[in-house]
Amino acid sequence: MSSHVAAVIGGVAIAFLLTLSAFFSSSETAIFSLPREWIDRQATTDDPRAHVLKDLHDDSHRLLVTLLVGNNVVNIAISSITTVLVASYLPAGPAVVVTTVLTSSLILIFGEIVPKAFGLGNAERWSLTVASPIQVVERALSPLITLFDGLTSRMNALIPVRSDIEKPYTD
Repeated sequence: MSSHVAAVIGGVAIAFLLTLSAFFSSSETAIFSLPREWIDRQATTDDPRAHVLKDLHDDSHRLLVTLLVGNNVVNIAISSITTVLVASYLPAGPAVVVTTVLTSSLILIFGEIVPKAFGLGNAERWSLTVASPIQVVERALSPLITLFDGLTSRMNALIPVRSDIEKPYTD
């Protein structure tokens, strides 16, 4: 495969992965910014998305782990692809610097800051929109999420952490 074709395919993959990063970041901000009362009230309606949202929010630690696992896997993939692309054009030393600056900038702007602002500004509508896709991700990554959920719960039990440390994010 020519380097031009690889660069185009890599660029498309990075754009797709940045979209997924934006999805996870905006979803996290939207869902965890909503009051539990609003979610409970929506679940009393006929909107099936609201029922899914409530189910996700009722196990908010698992929801948080799902979103973080999804976002981290995507962001690491972005970094890996960017590294391969940049390293094919630059020597190792400069490639590390360029990759770090480029990847950090892309992820911060398009995968974190802008999506989180969007999620916060559109929390009610966006949380209902993303609930079902997040449930699909949670089911697809269930073994991995269960592993990280269990590991982090055990680690939190071993280290001096307030038991309500996640409360502002999960209530």
